[in-house]
This record gives sequence, structure tokens and C-alpha cells, in this order.
Amino acid sequence: MGFSLSLNTNPLVNRFAEPEDLIAVLADEIGIGHIQLVHEFINPAWDAKTVARLTGRMAKACAEKHVKITSLMTGPYGRLNHFAHPDAEVRAYYVRWFKGMADIAGDLGAPTLGTQYGIFTYRDFDDPARRSQLMQIALDCWREVAMHAKSRGLTWLFWESMSVGREVGHTIQSAKELQDWIDAAALPIPLKPLIDIDHGDVASSNPRDVDPYAWATEFALQSPIIHIKQSSMNKGGHWPFTAQYNKDGRITPEKLLAAIREGGGSNNELCLELAFREREPTDRNVVAALKESVAYWAPYTNSGYN
Repeated sequence: MGFSLSLNTNPLVNRFAEPEDLIAVLADEIGIGHIQLVHEFINPAWDAKTVARLTGRMAKACAEKHVKITSLMTGPYGRLNHFAHPDAEVRAYYVRWFKGMADIAGDLGAPTLGTQYGIFTYRDFDDPARRSQLMQIALDCWREVAMHAKSRGLTWLFWESMSVGREVGHTIQSAKELQDWIDAAALPIPLKPLIDIDHGDVASSNPRDVDPYAWATEFALQSPIIHIKQSSMNKGGHWPFTAQYNKDGRITPEKLLAAIREGGGSNNELCLELAFREREPTDRNVVAALKESVAYWAPYTNSGYN
């Protein structure tokens, strides 16, 4: 089967909005056929008729361009407390919200969706008893979403490893322990990690926690989707794989794929998760940078169009 390449649509949020425009630029200009769609393009909180209409348009556009939505994920404006919010009514809202996201995923034929496991406030994270309680509450929220997602044909869910303790999964050891705990809970469908090779706690005393290749090897078998971007030592940005950033970047396809294979991976989806500032000339160079990044990885992966 081999490794596949996909693109998270974060950098296209607010630069495109209509499904036909989004899918056309992905297929015809960027040259990618596998997409991780973020919620800003179809938000479950919108009116049900609006969601249904835009989901239908998205599905039609994908079919016409032979594009596959491989997963749904919260986007740049969705990095919120969600299932670790201190207020029970807010958590209940997000359980309903993610059930709506599962409906969208089901209608688009995507097998999975995800977000952060749960983001804690300073106050809740710094109180061990409260933190433990909210970890369990968050798992119960995931269970409820998983039950609905399963009914809509989804086969698994994912949580994203982050870079600070209160956003969860910030070190290799903590991410492993969390996944073991989740696995023991036996949710209706699996909740798996989505590892981001450029995350990890820069304050950790263990250098492996900021080693993108260590993350890739350690979670090669557990993380079906791996977020990639060109990495710098200071982890200062979600850099594209363009000549400008590859010159001083740490990530090469050969070395990353070797690290994943070392960990036992063979068919992971490598998902480009990039970001671009709203400044010129960067703002108008987004599509070109995405195209160059896809072309850089295309010889090593199946992009859906090669």
C-alpha cells in the first residue's frame, strides 16, 4: 500500500470558502488528492440546512475532481478547551458539536475525525485532583462521540499530541501513557494518536521529546496519520517544504520514512500541516508554497494524483 500524502486545509481557511473553489485549487493547482478538511469550511454549529447544503456541494466537488477527504479535524480557530472545559454545559455543547462533525464526516465518506484530547486551563491543570477528574470526564465525552461516530460509519477517532503539559501528550512518555490508558478504556471505536513531528515540549530534559524522528519512530504503529512540516531547532513555525526552508530544515523524506519504517510503519498517511502569516508577500504565495511542498514529497508518497 505504501505511504500516502495528504494536506491539512488550515492554510486555506478564509483564503477560500466555497467548496468548489477549495477543491479546485487543491486538485488543479496544488496537485493533492488526499485532504484533511478542517471545520472552518463546514462548521457543525451552522444551521442544519446550511451544513447539509455545503456538505453536498463539497461531496460533489470532490467526486468531480477525484479528491478524497481522508479525515476531518478542528482547524486554526478550534484550538479550544472542548472536553476539558471546566463548565459541564460547555462540554456538553462540544459533545453535540463533534457529533455534528461526525455527521459531516460520514456524509463525506471520511473514516475518522479528531482534535486535541482536551486542553486544560492553568487552574485545572495545576490542581492534580481536578486534572485527574477532567481527564476521565474528557474520556467519557470521547466515548459518547465515538458511539455516534460509529453509527455514522466512522472507524476510528484521533487526538493530537501537543507541546505543553496542559494541552496533553507533550512528551513521548506522556503520550504513550495516555494512549495506553485510552486503549484500556475500550471505546466503541479506537481513539488513536495523531503525532505531530514538530510538537514536543522544548522544556523537557529528554532530547528525544523534541526530536521529530524519535516521535515518528515511537508512534509509527499507533499513529495512522502523522502531521509533518519542515522543522527548525526552535520549532518556530509550521514551515513549508520549499527551497527556502529546506535549506536549513531538519526534515528530509528519506530520513523521515526510514524513521517510520524503523518503528514498524509501512502505510502511514503523512499530512502536511502548514501555516502562513497574513502578510505580503506570504499571503499571496500560499498556493505556490503548498504546490512546491506537495511536489517535494510526491516522489516518496502517493498524493492521490501521482
